[in-house]
Amino acid sequence: MAHLNSIVADAVENSKHIIVANHNLHSIYLYHHDPKMRLFYAAANHIHIDGMGVIGLGRLLGKRLNRDHRVTFVDWIGPLAKAAADNSWRVFYLGSRPGVAETGAETLRRSYPGLQIKTADGFFDPDPGSAEAQAVVDMIEAWHPHVLITGMGMPRQEHWILDHLDKLSANVILNGGAALDYFAGAIYTPPRWAGRCGFEWLFRLMAEPRRLWFRYLIEPWFITYKLLVEIASR
Repeated sequence: MAHLNSIVADAVENSKHIIVANHNLHSIYLYHHDPKMRLFYAAANHIHIDGMGVIGLGRLLGKRLNRDHRVTFVDWIGPLAKAAADNSWRVFYLGSRPGVAETGAETLRRSYPGLQIKTADGFFDPDPGSAEAQAVVDMIEAWHPHVLITGMGMPRQEHWILDHLDKLSANVILNGGAALDYFAGAIYTPPRWAGRCGFEWLFRLMAEPRRLWFRYLIEPWFITYKLLVEIASR
């Protein structure tokens, strides 16, 4: 997290425009099924590990990875908000259901006094030619954020970033998933020890079985197949 914060700080201080993306097993599955996701990751300047499953895959492929290399947005958004408050960075969060993101943002403001954060829900027509999409871009640009976090779920948030990248002036763009939903209490937050042990997915599955069963029970088999092909090719 300290390294990621330093990347953000460098981008803000030097007026860069970068994408900081993340990878978990779900995004790897989408990467192999959605050409636009491949374009998104090709455009990303930095990609961090978001899930112990990726740590496990890396180890099997000979990478020297450990638990400290895993950074999820649920854990990172607090330190990121503190850095934003300390350095007067403006943050814009786009996503979640109406009212949910603002509730989460208010929790962050109480925890980190001075945090400048504005939100907008993710329920709009994301097509780059739509009036709603343009209105959202106008709202973001009026805030002049240093950090833009998209929380519309994969792959919608990544598609939206790609479609509007040339209209966004934020120094750092992050695909943050449902980060503020957890702070707002709209989604059950698994115990943090579970993530480091590789069992966060089980708690999430039990909390939302109808929405997440395919992600956690079917998608990993495809990734296992790709892993075996990779190992065999070596």
